[in-house]
Amino acid sequence: MDEQRTVAPQAEPEEIVLDRALRPQRLDGLIGQDRVRENLRILIEAAQGRGEALEHALFYGPPGLGKTTLAHIAANEMGAKIRITAGPSIERAGDLAAILSNLHEHEVLFIDEIHRLGKAVEEILYPAMEDFALDLVIGQGPGARTVRLSLPRFTVIGATTRLALLSAPLRTRFGAIYRLDFYETADLARIVDRAARALDVPLEPEGREEIARRGRGTPRVALRLLRRVRDYAQVRGDGVITAQIAADALALLEIDGRGLDDLDRRVLRAIIEKFGGGPVGLDTIAASIGEASDTIMDVVEPYLLQLGFIDRTPRGRAATRLAYEHLDIPYDDGAQGTLF
Repeated sequence: MDEQRTVAPQAEPEEIVLDRALRPQRLDGLIGQDRVRENLRILIEAAQGRGEALEHALFYGPPGLGKTTLAHIAANEMGAKIRITAGPSIERAGDLAAILSNLHEHEVLFIDEIHRLGKAVEEILYPAMEDFALDLVIGQGPGARTVRLSLPRFTVIGATTRLALLSAPLRTRFGAIYRLDFYETADLARIVDRAARALDVPLEPEGREEIARRGRGTPRVALRLLRRVRDYAQVRGDGVITAQIAADALALLEIDGRGLDDLDRRVLRAIIEKFGGGPVGLDTIAASIGEASDTIMDVVEPYLLQLGFIDRTPRGRAATRLAYEHLDIPYDDGAQGTLF
C-alpha cells in the first residue's frame, strides 16, 4: 500500500515532529515556489497595511509540496495564531460551528483536505467566510428560528489535492487561489542541504544532488530519502553521504534515477504490457495491479505526468515514448494504442 512506500508524499507519524522542526517559519526562509511566495507576500503586506485579516486563501496541488507549511508561514507573518483541522474530521455542522465560535480576531483556520467537507458543513462555512457570521437554527419544526451570530474577522486557509472536487460556491469564496508545483532539482538540493546541516549529517555536494534528483520534486520525499541514506551511510560507510553511497542506498530501496519506485514502474508496465500502451481507464489500471485508483490518481499519476511518462486522453491514460525509453522497452508508433 502507498503508506509503506519510501517515496509516498504523505507524512508518516514518526516524521511529523521532525517535519515541524525543519519547516521554515517565514517567507524569507521558504525555498522554491517562487511565484506563490511572492504573491502571498503581496497579499500579506497589503492586509497588514490596511490592518485587516488576511484574505481567505486556498492552496492546491499534489501532496507533500508545502501547503501546510505555507499556512503556518502566513499565520506567522500576520502575527496570528493558527488553528488546524481537516475536512474528514468535521463530520457535523455543529463541529464547525463550535470551531468558528471560538476563533479570535485575525486568527487563521487551516482546513486540510477541504474538498472532503460535507455539504451541511459547507453551508455553515459560506456565511462565516463571506459575512463573518454564524447562522444557527434554534428549535425544531414550525417553531424553529434562525439566529445570526457575529464572528471576528478571521482567515480560512484551505488545502486540497483535488481542486475539481471542491464545490463551486466554496471555491468562489476564496479571494486567493494558488497552485503548488513540483520543485526544481536545484531547489530540492538546497532543501536537502539545509536539512542535512540541521540534522548534523555530513553531506557531499554530489550526494546531495543524487538525493535531490530522486526526490520526485517533493520536499517531504527528499527529506525522507536523506534520512534513509543517512542510515545507510552510517551502517555501510563512514557516515558521509557521497554520490556513490546515495546511489547505492537508493538502489537498495528500489528507487531509480528519476525517483520512480516499484509501484510507479508497475503502473507504467501495466499500461504498456497489458494494454498496448493505452489509452486505458484509471480503474482498469488499478484493478490490474491490485492498487486503489485514488492512490494512483493522487500519488503516482501527478509525478508521471510531470515527467511526461503518461498522457491523459479522453479515453484514458496512455504511456509516452519517454516511458518506454525509461523502462528500456521498444516503442512501436504503429502498434501503440491499437489494442484499447
